[in-house]
Amino acid sequence: MKISRTVSLAALCLGLTACVEGFINEVEPAPLPDVSERARALHDSTLVADLHADSLLFRRDLTRRVSRGHVDLPRLREGGVGLQVLGVVTRVYSGTNVDRTEASGLDLVRLLGCLRFRRSCFTGPFGRLEEQAGYLAGNVERDGRLVWLRERADLERLRAARASDPGTIGVLLGVEGAHALEGEPENLERAFALGVRMLGLAHFFDNPYTGSAHGVEQGGLSDLGRQTLARMEALGIAVDLAHLSPAGIDETLALATKPVVVSHGGAKGTCDNARTLSDRHLRAIAANGGVVGIGYWETAVCGTAPADVARAIRYVADLVGDAHVALGSDYDGSTTVGFDTGQLPALTQALLDAGFDDDAVRRILGGNVLRVLAATLP
Repeated sequence: MKISRTVSLAALCLGLTACVEGFINEVEPAPLPDVSERARALHDSTLVADLHADSLLFRRDLTRRVSRGHVDLPRLREGGVGLQVLGVVTRVYSGTNVDRTEASGLDLVRLLGCLRFRRSCFTGPFGRLEEQAGYLAGNVERDGRLVWLRERADLERLRAARASDPGTIGVLLGVEGAHALEGEPENLERAFALGVRMLGLAHFFDNPYTGSAHGVEQGGLSDLGRQTLARMEALGIAVDLAHLSPAGIDETLALATKPVVVSHGGAKGTCDNARTLSDRHLRAIAANGGVVGIGYWETAVCGTAPADVARAIRYVADLVGDAHVALGSDYDGSTTVGFDTGQLPALTQALLDAGFDDDAVRRILGGNVLRVLAATLP
């Protein structure tokens, strides 16, 4: 009887977390353009890269198609995605919002871990990073057609593999917020050993490394933040400016010697809020040689249709050139979107409808990301 109750409780908790994900990672269908033969051929012949999805947090078996969320491997292949950056989320406080988030309250990542009887219920942020990196490793082992990008040579390995098997997908491990390192410099080395190759210094709240665009103080880099930035570049970990405070962006760009990324965001010129970038920062990122991933959710582009995403991409390209803009969906990031990754060719059509030529579309869909990774990977 005790075993039966335990099994029933576990099933209830697993079902509850599935319902939670279905509620916070929704697809509310938006108008999609008809995909022309030209768009389909262009999409299929391009190594499409998405700079950000938070799918690891929910511990789904990504090798299986499911009806919830936005990303799994069958849908990535259906959508023609060749490279997916997977972000690690290690702490989210209740009350998190884009305008002002305090580093206090109920830790929702811990709660999710407790509901699923996972290690993240009992460990701190770095332990959660280890857990999600292990989960990615399990998916790579189960699928057999994934290339985990850890060094520059892996980019060529991915290209070669896709030439014979277009279903091959590259994956790159990122982290949202340097608080995951728990203030310990050696944890950056450990994260690198785990396969982390992209790191955002801030997430939704200020931390000992830097201020967040959504934090209370919203300050710049601390001494620890500056030391971490220098060591990231030396190791070969791309610097992600997403969620960083304006002061943090300024100070990071002043120190960065390699191209930076904004893994997921938007432009104030088409959607003005604390989550999007000013023209001044867009110009500074372009001057650094970096790239901005445009998101697919309401706060990023003030809409959820492919045309809304294309409008934001058009704005950035007109301002700083199409060499500095890319895709950064924020799929499975507690976002409501108008299309999932399996419907991505509709975005290629929207880019063509926005007046981009084929070469520009190729750069936006993936070429710009590949250029930056070639400059940052060890």
